[in-house]
Amino acid sequence: MAELRTSEVIVDGVRSPVLLAGPDRGRTAVVFIHGNPGSSHDFRGLLAAVGDHARTVALDMPGFGQADKPSNFRQSAVGHATHLDGALSALDITNVHLVLHDFGGLWGLTWAAAHLDQVASITLMNTGSVYEHRWHWPARLWLTRGVGELMMRLTTTTAFKLVIQYGYALKSAPARLPADFLAHMADDFDAGTRDAVLRLYRASHHLGEFGDALAYLFHQHDIPALVIWGARDHFLPVKHAYQQLDAFPSARLVILDKAGHWPLVTHATETEAAVASFLRPLLERGDRSETQSASAPIEAVR
Repeated sequence: MAELRTSEVIVDGVRSPVLLAGPDRGRTAVVFIHGNPGSSHDFRGLLAAVGDHARTVALDMPGFGQADKPSNFRQSAVGHATHLDGALSALDITNVHLVLHDFGGLWGLTWAAAHLDQVASITLMNTGSVYEHRWHWPARLWLTRGVGELMMRLTTTTAFKLVIQYGYALKSAPARLPADFLAHMADDFDAGTRDAVLRLYRASHHLGEFGDALAYLFHQHDIPALVIWGARDHFLPVKHAYQQLDAFPSARLVILDKAGHWPLVTHATETEAAVASFLRPLLERGDRSETQSASAPIEAVR
C-alpha cells in the first residue's frame, strides 16, 4: 500500500487540501472527487491501493472537509468543475482517470463534458448521470428556504450520524460505517459546510433534468468506465446504477448487495480490488503509448 502525503492547491484564492500517493509528478493521474458531506479522507484506502501503480490525487472541494468555505463560492456543478479545472492545472495533470462519488459525480462529469480529450477513464461510485431522480427527505428539507436553515441549526452530531448511517430505511439498513469515519465526517460538518450544502442543493434541484443530456454526450465517446453501487443506498437508489450504461455502454457494473451509499468504506476490499483491476491495464497501456485514446473500449460486464 502506497504512503499518503498531504499538500494543497489554491484556485482563485480558494484553498483545497490535497491527499497524494504514488509519484510526485506525471501528467497522468487518478483523481478522486468526493461528494456531500465528504472529503478527501473518504478515499484514503483507495489512494493507498491505487498509488502503488499511479499518481493519485484527492481534493477537499470548496465548502467541504478542511477546504476554504467562502460564502461567495459558487456552490454548483459549474462552480466545482471550474475549481477542479484550476486544481488540475496547478498540479500539471492533463490526462485524468476520474474516480467520483456522490455529488463528486456531478462535479466531475461536468468538468469531463468540457474536457473530453483529457478524460482517460471514469469510475462512478453511487453517482453518475441520473434521471427520474427523487430527492431523499433531508434534501427535500434543505431545498425549502427557512426550513433548511432551521434543520441545519438543529442537527446534532448524533442526528447527523444516524442520517448518514441509515438514510431513512431502518428495515433494510446497509452495512454499518466505522465509528471513526462517522466521527471524522461529523467534525467536518461545521457551519461553513452546512451553509455550502444548502446552497449546493438549491443550485442543483433540477439535477435529474440533465441526466439524459449527459448520457447522450458521453455515449458518443464510449469512455472506459467502472460503476460500483451499494444496493442498499437510500440516497441514490440502485436503479441509477443501471442508468449509467446509457452513458457508458461498455462499463463494468459492480453491485454490492449489503453496501449503502459508501461502498468505498463499508466494502473497502471489494471496492479497492475492482478499481485497481479496472485501472491497472489502462494505466499500463497509457505508459506504453502517450497517444492512448480516451475512447478505448473495455469488455462489458453486466
